[in-house]
Amino acid sequence: GVRGIRLEENDEVVGMLAAEEGKQILTLTEKGYGKRTAVSEYRLCNRGGKGVTNIKITDKNGPVKTVMLVEGKEELMIVSKNGIGIRVRCADISEVGRATQGVRVIRLSEDDQLVAAAEIVPEENGDKGFPDGTNGYSAAEPELNAAEPEPTSESEENHEADKNSPENQ
Repeated sequence: GVRGIRLEENDEVVGMLAAEEGKQILTLTEKGYGKRTAVSEYRLCNRGGKGVTNIKITDKNGPVKTVMLVEGKEELMIVSKNGIGIRVRCADISEVGRATQGVRVIRLSEDDQLVAAAEIVPEENGDKGFPDGTNGYSAAEPELNAAEPEPTSESEENHEADKNSPENQ
């Protein structure tokens, strides 16, 4: 085989794209930061070259997790290691230059990190996504941490206590 890119120590390839003029490269980092950069901002490099800077890596944004070729009209599903998922419009992620840090795309806790991102492909029946014009969540959805309803009478409290007694288990 032939060498595609010459890597520095501790570098690794996280993705490869067939660049198309008029499109953008979406870069997402482990700590939830991201950015879109026009393909035209990347100079052509020879095979076996060192490449060009795609994103400025800092302790704040973390290493690159994924790269995708986008038009800017797509919707994405972004998922964290702890199971947090958000649906975002690609257009809501800032389009900035190559050697920048990016902007926060998903707020993660200290022990969490971005693990995956994928394009949401609309269904052929005309699904446009975000049907209510909001951030993707409906006010009718139940709260995830809703408390159990409290018993309304003393007899219900006694009934609950009976269900949990050792004799009934």
